[in-house]
Amino acid sequence: MTVTERKWWKDGVVYQIYPASFKDSNGDGIGDLKGIMSELDYIKSIGVNIVWICPMYDSPQVDMGYDVSDYENVYPPYGTVQDMENLIAECHTRDMKLILDLVINHTSDQHKWFQESRSSKTNPKRNWYIWRPARYVDGVRKPPNNWLGNFMGSVWQWDEHTEEYYLHLFCPEQPDLNWENEEARKAIYKSAMEFWLDRGVDGFRVDTVNMYSKGDMSDAPITDEDSEWQFAGFQYCNGPRMHEFLSEMNTILARYDAMTVGECPHTPELSKVLKYVSAGEKQLDMVFQFDVVDVGQGPYKFQTTPFNFTLPRFKSAVQRTQDLIKGNDGWTTVFLENHDQARSISRFASDAPEFRIRSGKMLSLMMAGLSGTMFIYQGQELGMVNFPIEWDMSEFKDVDSTNYYKMVANRTNNSPTALAAAKASLQHLARDHARVPMSWSNTPNAGFSTAKPWMRPLDDTAVCNADQQKSDKTSVLAFWKRMLAIRRQYNDLLVHGDFEVLDIQDKELFCFVKSWQERRAVVVCNFTKETNSWKVPDQLKKEKMSLLVSTVDGDGEGDLEPYEGRIYLLA
Repeated sequence: MTVTERKWWKDGVVYQIYPASFKDSNGDGIGDLKGIMSELDYIKSIGVNIVWICPMYDSPQVDMGYDVSDYENVYPPYGTVQDMENLIAECHTRDMKLILDLVINHTSDQHKWFQESRSSKTNPKRNWYIWRPARYVDGVRKPPNNWLGNFMGSVWQWDEHTEEYYLHLFCPEQPDLNWENEEARKAIYKSAMEFWLDRGVDGFRVDTVNMYSKGDMSDAPITDEDSEWQFAGFQYCNGPRMHEFLSEMNTILARYDAMTVGECPHTPELSKVLKYVSAGEKQLDMVFQFDVVDVGQGPYKFQTTPFNFTLPRFKSAVQRTQDLIKGNDGWTTVFLENHDQARSISRFASDAPEFRIRSGKMLSLMMAGLSGTMFIYQGQELGMVNFPIEWDMSEFKDVDSTNYYKMVANRTNNSPTALAAAKASLQHLARDHARVPMSWSNTPNAGFSTAKPWMRPLDDTAVCNADQQKSDKTSVLAFWKRMLAIRRQYNDLLVHGDFEVLDIQDKELFCFVKSWQERRAVVVCNFTKETNSWKVPDQLKKEKMSLLVSTVDGDGEGDLEPYEGRIYLLA
């Protein structure tokens, strides 16, 4: 094991907040910064010491704030810059850090930089974004390449005024910044980073961190014969100047001892990930690899059926994220949920009424046993689950969901069978499930707001709400608190230890060993609704095993109950 410096963020537990859906303080149906402030004691009580706020910047909200129109202002329904300064101070008063989402691959098309850039080809900021002339095929105007956008369709938008295309890897309203332009980079650092670091922010979750260098922008290989647009993630991620750009960013961040966690999609090679997170490289502190949360997705995410994966595949994905810290100076993250993912109980265990609490506890125990910085998404600590299949498509608000459903409708001439399959996939994987209002109490609007919320709350608040769980020692919330306390108590072993999976081909049980110097622990989780016999693996039979914690009452002997998890200490 390579022992590296214990930075403050390595032992951190991060709680991610989606401002629109966390808590509404002023009765307009939209969550806000004062709502977050009102629940900081609740967040701290879980065992959290870092709060991550999703984009709260001024924005037209085409992509829920990931289309920033002004980095130096707050979206008015959320509050003001003064409210943000108060929130930072209130976190620090409670010995909690606060990090923001840093969205700098693109801006909103309403940002003043883009307004100037599109005004004319000779404008000084023209080259702050990526503009290209059209291609012509048999006299027909075509975009510069065949790349498929993250929200379907071409990544190129024709601009009538200057008669060129601009690049947008996401919505047409989210034009990509040109990181090749040094002047643009300096403006990004000053407006998006230093403005908030100077106000006390402790770091950033860096959105789409490996997309800034776009490479030669050549056509992507044809993988979908039915589409003019082709998956291009391997073309626009991890381009030739990525490490240069991130090193440049880091020189600023290092002055503030700021934490960074980068969103790093389409990067399956461990060596590439390690270069981003190696302490010696001085680029990023850690990244979100998507190996685990991509399990069960189709080639285009929603082109799949629910539970279309096996446990061995899930275990292999976990192993890849854990191997990142083995014998080197890198660091890793532990997460199953965020604002871009459906609920983990519904995806990886069971949200059936008789199993959802068991499942929530088991996934908590499994996560607590994994090395790296822990990330919890709002409501995960309560065992919140996906909304039901019976909800109408009108309840899906996310552009990613609605675009996919429209694409299926167009491709299949509104085939009822195809649309039912599309809806089943969305009910399993859509980002919307993470964005429903937080279930605070079994009162109207889930205690989230006194007004009708911007998005429908879950109907199950009678069996899942924060107020009830705070006083219930058998709740998912109580178990999360217990597991985070155990994780702190056995910090070396559980947060920093080496990971070794046992019997990776077992389709029902997930068993792994954690090691730190002479100390060891074994974690076993039953990922089925059946009682499962578990025999101590041969390599552990000579060791004394003592039960540290189980998700159910018992002495840790004998069969594992459905969705039971246990941690044993070895001696």
